[in-house]
Amino acid sequence: MNSNMTEYFRQKLLGWRNDLLNESNETLQHLQEGGDPEADIADRASTETERSLELRTRDRARKLIAKIDSAIDRINEGSYGYCEETSDPISLSRLEARPIATFSLEAQERHERLEKTHRDD
Repeated sequence: MNSNMTEYFRQKLLGWRNDLLNESNETLQHLQEGGDPEADIADRASTETERSLELRTRDRARKLIAKIDSAIDRINEGSYGYCEETSDPISLSRLEARPIATFSLEAQERHERLEKTHRDD
């Protein structure tokens, strides 16, 4: 991977990270506003369900940010774009679709097959 491609992926990852952080800040602001407690028990349950869903979404975003940070670290180290299992290059189309990928497509498929096999036991 040449330096232009590496920089492209760095910017893509940083943009994705910033978007997630902005969404997270909006969620925090929304949750802090809180509003008045709902008088109706059904409305209160609905509000709590929405908050729970928002928090689960933010937790997934937090985990995704950690993976993005890891990918940025790999760029800085020079190991970005190489499979952690085989050390083969990860295809650009795979990285375009999933910039945080750590396995080549073949290694990922092998990993998922093994995971499924062990899960079925």
